[in-house]
Amino acid sequence: MASNLNKVVVAGGGVLGTQIGLMCAYAGKDVTFWLRSEGSIGRTQPKITRYSSLMLEDLLGAKALIGNPMGAFLYPKGLIRSWNGITAEDIDALAEQAKKNFAENVHIELDMAAAVADADVVIESMSEDPKAKIGVYNAMKDLLPEKTILLTNSSTMLPSTFAEYTGRPEKYLALHFANTIWKNNTAEVMGHPGTDPEIYKLVVEFADEINMIPLQLHKEQPGYILNSMLVPFLSAAQALLATGVADFETIDKTWELATGAPAGPFKILDIVGLETAYNINQMKPDAQTEGSVTNLIGKLLKEKIDRGETGVNAGIGFYDYRK
Repeated sequence: MASNLNKVVVAGGGVLGTQIGLMCAYAGKDVTFWLRSEGSIGRTQPKITRYSSLMLEDLLGAKALIGNPMGAFLYPKGLIRSWNGITAEDIDALAEQAKKNFAENVHIELDMAAAVADADVVIESMSEDPKAKIGVYNAMKDLLPEKTILLTNSSTMLPSTFAEYTGRPEKYLALHFANTIWKNNTAEVMGHPGTDPEIYKLVVEFADEINMIPLQLHKEQPGYILNSMLVPFLSAAQALLATGVADFETIDKTWELATGAPAGPFKILDIVGLETAYNINQMKPDAQTEGSVTNLIGKLLKEKIDRGETGVNAGIGFYDYRK
């Protein structure tokens, strides 16, 4: 059964917002990015170019995995729905369709009313700042059509915190994606007590239609499933660095060698983005307590952010990607 959620608006053009929009476009949805300003377009357009290129690169690169016993584990799962029986010709056809969809299905709009005028679903992907989110919901609630489902991609905050500001609490819930969503194709679906169960089911169907694996939560949980595990892990690594126990490269090497993981915590932080990590850190109760570990982590991250070292997207974070 199709969800009929075909006109998608993504509010925000950050790292994940861009990927979400492109993934929707890849799957044949009509996508509009609503951005705040001309300056936002200047920051988002290069991300659209970069991530669409990476998606195509990974898709075409999957041809080299055909016949490899590890291919079934390594192929980009968000781009190829089934690996069984896939041929190089199939992948070439998917790539041609992707180029067409990226060219025809992706739009940018600064006028909020115009952006959401016929939206089936709006995915809010703003920074982890409660005031900013509430501001967007307040501005949007009288502009949204009755049919529109409003989703948040918030990494750490609960939908019940914001439901009253949306003007449509029964049609509001969280849909949370992991970074590089065309490969790590998880979509955590989390309602709040006022979410209509039928709307929840529609969003599960929508997530499947955009090639994600819907991961259904039965109750609200700060950080969902993934970040409930990931945030403490990243915080522990940052604490080791901020308190001088070891340098970031040694911490990463320790994790990678001991667990076989492809990336340590500081490589992950660079992918997530240091601004997001900083915002999450600053929400902790002792963030302003001088000398606390949380305070030290905040200062460390702020220094890097102030230097423009915000992660992979900036070309430099803890690691330098400009080489």
